[in-house]
Formats: sequence, structure tokens, C-alpha cells
Amino acid sequence: MSYRINLSHGLADNPDAAAIREEVFIQEQGFIGEFDDIDARATHVVLYDGEDAVATGRLFFDETPRRQTIGRVAVRRAWRGRFLGREVLRVLEAEAQRTGAQVITLSAQVQAQGFYEKLGYTAVSGQYLDESCPHVRMEKRLLPDEAAQ
Repeated sequence: MSYRINLSHGLADNPDAAAIREEVFIQEQGFIGEFDDIDARATHVVLYDGEDAVATGRLFFDETPRRQTIGRVAVRRAWRGRFLGREVLRVLEAEAQRTGAQVITLSAQVQAQGFYEKLGYTAVSGQYLDESCPHVRMEKRLLPDEAAQ
């Protein structure tokens, strides 16, 4: 099955990304501080199955385009198990590389660490708590032609 992809700059231009995050992170997982000032400057991706917004994630950099961060990767419950998280990462990694990234970082929930490891990410920190949920910092080095694969 193929999914439609929407990339936008800023969360205000993509309310579907906010709706998915609200459902997954706030309603399902109980996070409180889900939305932040990074949303306004991040690139957001939403995958669509027909008209249904089903998965999202964001990409941003603070100091340099060479080191960018992926975050807020979420897939709606009914669409889990269809490799959509992997597709969100593929799209965001390609965008990061297009804009000059050499390294991608992310803050993974410990329960999702294995998922990210399968996609080439390596833990670079010990566990820490983010809103009482264990996380680990991870990184992936991009190869020059990786986005084209």
C-alpha cells in the first residue's frame, strides 16, 4: 500500500500532525508538555492512508544544519504494525540530508529503542526521564548517498 506524504514547515500549517500527537502522546501515553516552541520552526511530516492522517514526525536543528533532530514520531493505533514509523523516519532522514545533515539525533522512549537500533541508530546516553517516561539519546550518521537509496 502506498501512502501520501505531506511535508510542512511549522505545526500551524499541519493540524493533522497535531491531532495525531494529541491522540498518541497525550491521550494514550499521558504526556503533558507535548507541544513546544520547536513546533513553529520544525519541518513536520504526515503520512495519509487515503484521507486519513495516520503517522507523523518532526525534524529540526538548533545550531547547525549538519546536526539535526527527529522527534515526535507517532503512528495512530489502528495503523501500527504497517512499518509507518520506518517510513516517517525515511522521509525525515531524506529531508535532513537534503538540508545538509550529517548526523541525526533523537530522544527515544526506551520501549522503542530496539525499533531505532534496527534503523541504524545507536544509543549515546544512559537512560533519563522525560515526563516520568524512560528515554535514551540516540544518533545516526548519514552517508552521503543514503537519502537516494
